[in-house]
Amino acid sequence: MPDSENASEIFARATRRRRRDRAAPGYAGFAFLREHMLDGLLERLDAVNREFRDVLDLGSFTGDLEIPGARVAHLDAGFGFAHAAGGVQGDEDRLPFADASFDLVVSVGVLDQVNDVPGALALARRVLRPDGLFLAAFAGAGTLATLRGCMREAESDRPVARFHPQIDVRAGGDLLARAGFALPVADVETLVVRYAGLPNLLRDLRGMAATNLLPDPAPLTRDTLVRASAAFADRAEPDGRTPERFEIVYLTGWAPDPSQPKPARRGSATASLADALKPRRPD
Repeated sequence: MPDSENASEIFARATRRRRRDRAAPGYAGFAFLREHMLDGLLERLDAVNREFRDVLDLGSFTGDLEIPGARVAHLDAGFGFAHAAGGVQGDEDRLPFADASFDLVVSVGVLDQVNDVPGALALARRVLRPDGLFLAAFAGAGTLATLRGCMREAESDRPVARFHPQIDVRAGGDLLARAGFALPVADVETLVVRYAGLPNLLRDLRGMAATNLLPDPAPLTRDTLVRASAAFADRAEPDGRTPERFEIVYLTGWAPDPSQPKPARRGSATASLADALKPRRPD
């Protein structure tokens, strides 16, 4: 569907597909953020005493997700990544899979670029079988704080919308619950990367397909880039490198099933909180 038919959407879908296709051939050299997220999700998965046989890799990039003993289906918005992974091309909020097709859905590094995140989460829950597991990681609120500050400084006279809206960890947990997941958990981790100059950061963002996807973005002029580079250099540490933050939000949720533990019925407690908090008398 042409972007002109999606004027109310946050991100330009066609631009996203083009940027992912541009990044696909050399992506291995810029995959550090996804690899860090994937390691975090696999650690969480190792703590789950379950076997998973049918897995959906939602936003697959090159298809590096491997689950021993499982069949993994790959989906990516870019044709290049989908082809490299041996998967299908599609958007996370427009899944082409039947309900209850998988017992594990993993999404690494893409939910921050999806137009309809609540819809994408609801679809992920629908394609899960009862008691299936959903794991996700993405760049959340606070990511690229240094770059944002430098751009505000460089364009102080005429601010331009250049950055995506971001989801914080609390909103991530709320979105899981709204999508119907049971036992939702959201947590956040900070990854700091130090850059020897703004061009190196911008190169990494292009290489990982993480540049501006807002519709009709204003061009980045040379003067603005020079001022932003100077502001970035002013924030450098004694070694000449400037730290940049990536706030990684992790989400965990389960497709509902009667076998899962339920919260206690309201009013069923046998002891009051007030009694529990009373200081005890010494023996």
